[in-house]
Amino acid sequence: MSDSDALTIQGFQRLIRERYYATDSARGTAGTFMWFIEEVGELATALQVHARAKPSSEADRQNLAEEFSDVFAWLCTLANISGVDLAQACRKYTESGRVQGVKD
Repeated sequence: MSDSDALTIQGFQRLIRERYYATDSARGTAGTFMWFIEEVGELATALQVHARAKPSSEADRQNLAEEFSDVFAWLCTLANISGVDLAQACRKYTESGRVQGVKD
């Protein structure tokens, strides 16, 4: 994939909205947040497996990538049903220099 073909945050959030908004908004924020947290848990497990495997297998790396993708998709879902533009929200990291409250 070339840089010009790269999917943007805004593009991915729009894709998630187009595919899932009706179902996601009907489920509501609380139910959607629970799905998001479940995916975060699956990512935590995948990170543990990846960290313990020396060297990690291709299957472990693929699973890790899939879990990151799932977490990002559910984050986009939460943003969509909450009316938050993630690309706009991320500007706090790109436009103001050092972000207040960042953990070192």
